[in-house]
Amino acid sequence: MIFTNFPLVAAFCSILLAQVIKVPLHYIKVREWVWGLTFSTGGMPSSHSAAVVSLATAIGIDQGVTSTYFAIAVVLAAIIMFDSCGIRRQAGEQAIIINRLTEEFHYLFQDKSKPNAELSGRKALKELLGHRPIEVVAGGIFGAVISTLMYVLFY
Repeated sequence: MIFTNFPLVAAFCSILLAQVIKVPLHYIKVREWVWGLTFSTGGMPSSHSAAVVSLATAIGIDQGVTSTYFAIAVVLAAIIMFDSCGIRRQAGEQAIIINRLTEEFHYLFQDKSKPNAELSGRKALKELLGHRPIEVVAGGIFGAVISTLMYVLFY
């Protein structure tokens, strides 16, 4: 049965828990409940990092740290974590600037008789794509802890 696959279960639990914990962490920081963070990318902690480190940790526990599976998981974790701090983060930073420029352009050239005119059919670009390094590290630590706790408690 698939639920006996410890690395798989640990990785999915880490994703789920990392996404859920974003809401109270955001509330502690800004005193505002934003339930949509549960289903969004970016933020603290990185659920991608939690998932891949949890998977690598679980494989290390299950198969041993000298196994080929562990090596594959560690390399993939490193690539994913590097990417979320690099390319994805930069794309989010660019989206912030593009959205700001678009709003300013619209404000300068909007029809003054319609002060609340919307841009025709344009949606703002998604800005929260990647992670700050601390969010990636926190996600990785979170994932390792979740796998270790799950192994101790359930396997």
